[in-house]
Amino acid sequence: MDPKPLFLNVLWLITISSSGFVVRVGAEYVRPLPRKTLHFPWNSRPSSHPQQVHISLAGDNHMRITWITDDKSAPSVVEYGTSPGRYISVAQGESTSYGYLFYSSGKIHHTVIGPLDHNTVYYYRCGGQGSEFQFKTPSAQFPITFAVAGDLGQTGWTKSTLDHIDLCKYDVHLLPGDLSYADYVQSRWDTFGELVQPLASARPWMVTQGNHEKENIPFIKEGFQSYNARWKMPYEESGSSSNLYYSFEVAGSHVIMLGSYTDYDEQSDQYRWLKADLLMVDRKRTPWLIVLFHVPWYNSNNAHHGEGDRMMATMEPLLYDASVDIVLAGHVHAYERTKRVNNGLPDPCGAVHITIGDGGNKEGLAHHYQNPQPKWSEFREASFGHGELTMVNSTHAFWSWHRNDDDEPVRSDQVWITSLVGSECVAEKGHERRKSLLAP
Repeated sequence: MDPKPLFLNVLWLITISSSGFVVRVGAEYVRPLPRKTLHFPWNSRPSSHPQQVHISLAGDNHMRITWITDDKSAPSVVEYGTSPGRYISVAQGESTSYGYLFYSSGKIHHTVIGPLDHNTVYYYRCGGQGSEFQFKTPSAQFPITFAVAGDLGQTGWTKSTLDHIDLCKYDVHLLPGDLSYADYVQSRWDTFGELVQPLASARPWMVTQGNHEKENIPFIKEGFQSYNARWKMPYEESGSSSNLYYSFEVAGSHVIMLGSYTDYDEQSDQYRWLKADLLMVDRKRTPWLIVLFHVPWYNSNNAHHGEGDRMMATMEPLLYDASVDIVLAGHVHAYERTKRVNNGLPDPCGAVHITIGDGGNKEGLAHHYQNPQPKWSEFREASFGHGELTMVNSTHAFWSWHRNDDDEPVRSDQVWITSLVGSECVAEKGHERRKSLLAP
């Protein structure tokens, strides 16, 4: 195979889909060569200083601050305020740690702070030691922007994706699984935490698990031990019994994070929790309903084709009855966006499915798509990149996918999406939806 980059000619094209107006950027695209895994130098610092700082939403007007210290006696305390160096509030949290074969983690701190004001910059310090960090809370009302990137890993492409996201004026990062690609090498969790700290300490990162988070060893280690210890999400706040699935609300959006690798059959805890969560959604307060999980249900790539079929057969009827607007997934290392679809067919009352497992990873891109392109598939391309989803108001959202093209962020796909709340779909399905969700 010729080692030179692959040249693709893409033409300007404007179409109208069931989701809205679509603009596809046209230019001569030179696909850059793969990039190697990043290597991190040893970093010497006091054992009590915070490392791998990241934040996540933790219920109404609260934020969870997570960090790690080598010092097992370091306190799980966060000081915070709205002015640099002036901390008028303090919160005490909890801590955990874990062992994995010959590896012992540092002390993992989780401290919830609040109540916090919306759309406000807060300055904070973890454990009374080290640097000052800052974050901005999301707004209480529209517009609000989500940055979306799955399957990150720790390669040169990961760094490029993170640099592009850093240029985006976003409020919350959504990550549909496959974070560190540690794959049993626990020190890679630590380097990943350091890599994402500049972004993850400044905006909440809301994540769900992928296959690379499993790390189970039969008869020795259960799955997701490292993930659950390090990336605690607001599952308790949303009435879930597992960190692998939960929900949260932010500025007119109800976001549900599901687990592709935990039980999802009709007798499972996850299925029952999902039914209960959907039943409590108030579309007047949160007109947008968004769902994330790792394995895509609609995927025309040869990679991982059909892996989401069983979960789709079980859970898609619930999402359809609830009039979910947008479904975001990862796993496939390429980008694909569908029309509104349900039960394998275009459906104006179905969800728009977006596969965005092209954040960086270490395994390369999934280049091979099935032909002919399915009727439900609207746009697809095997390139690294990230997405931006802006909920402009209660009826309209703007989605754009930004390709990492020669280290310049290129907007390669974009579409306006109209909420199903403003359509006849919700009214038509209202009675059947309630019957379905209330059924035992």
